[in-house]
Amino acid sequence: MAKAVYRKFIKIDDHQIYSLKWKKNGEPVILLHGGLSHTAKWEKEILPAVAKTHEPYAYDRSAHGYTKVRAGYMHFDFQVKELVNFIKTVVKKPVHIIGYSDGGNIGLLAAIKYPQLVKSLVGIGMNYTYDADLSFDLSKVEASDEEISNFVKMTKQDPKLLLEIKARAFKVWATEPRLKLSQLKKIKCPVLVLAGDDEPFASKMTFEMYEVIPNGRLAVIPGSSHGVVHEKTKLMQEVIKDFYKTLDFPITKMPNRRAKRQAKILRNS
Repeated sequence: MAKAVYRKFIKIDDHQIYSLKWKKNGEPVILLHGGLSHTAKWEKEILPAVAKTHEPYAYDRSAHGYTKVRAGYMHFDFQVKELVNFIKTVVKKPVHIIGYSDGGNIGLLAAIKYPQLVKSLVGIGMNYTYDADLSFDLSKVEASDEEISNFVKMTKQDPKLLLEIKARAFKVWATEPRLKLSQLKKIKCPVLVLAGDDEPFASKMTFEMYEVIPNGRLAVIPGSSHGVVHEKTKLMQEVIKDFYKTLDFPITKMPNRRAKRQAKILRNS
């Protein structure tokens, strides 16, 4: 695995954010971990997709991993603001984004609200709406002794906070995000919608999301779930590498959904 240039806390918006950076081999890409997770839980799986071609950055969002809680945490609008502040404070230029689950949702929102900052998005297991037949049981908030022990070890915070964090996450997942397909139509950057074929939400939602994004591509990884990052790691990496080979609008031999735009591009070329 690529060795990090640094792993340290950086003060962003008056809060200490645990941040990571790897060697520069291209344009900056931010790796956004999943909800109730942290960077260390997926860096070895995702880094090989970009370490040799990009300049990877990552951070543990507020109330995740090594970064402590603060007022407003967990709501998606808050997490998008935190991303924007990270970009402006640390990276200081537009970025590519690879987001997993909640990280993908944050990237999607950022691509809509801050198009000048997002050059492309890979959204792994993301959902643009909470209303997608989510199969998670959000009524039962609990944590194992191991989870509590790891939480205290990483954050040095009150163990009771973990249940509060989980409860807040479940409340957010039950009501957010609230994007509409009409908003996704406004996304200008290339987007790879990447999902397992057995996600915890309706497959229809994944396909709708891909079909409405103007420069969208779709990858459904067979024999995988929401844990696709860990289940089909090498295949996922190769799909992401292929996406980055060219971010131009795809020109194909038998276009259907892309036919009108492809014809226009070819006429003007």
